[in-house]
Amino acid sequence: MTVGASVKQTLANLKGAQGTLRTYSIKVQDESARSIYAEALMTTNKVIDDLNKRLKTIELEEPQYRAY
Repeated sequence: MTVGASVKQTLANLKGAQGTLRTYSIKVQDESARSIYAEALMTTNKVIDDLNKRLKTIELEEPQYRAY
């Protein structure tokens, strides 16, 4: 598996985890748990943004990794 493919797979996994966190945050009644889920969502958003930037760099430097 190439670096580009690994980053794309990681992004897909993180987006799936983000969906699960959103579901849990909606279903939970406890406010402290809800804030923990909200914090985890913000953290995953930051990681996803960072990985998207990294993927763009990889695709720029190595054109064969571009998604068409």
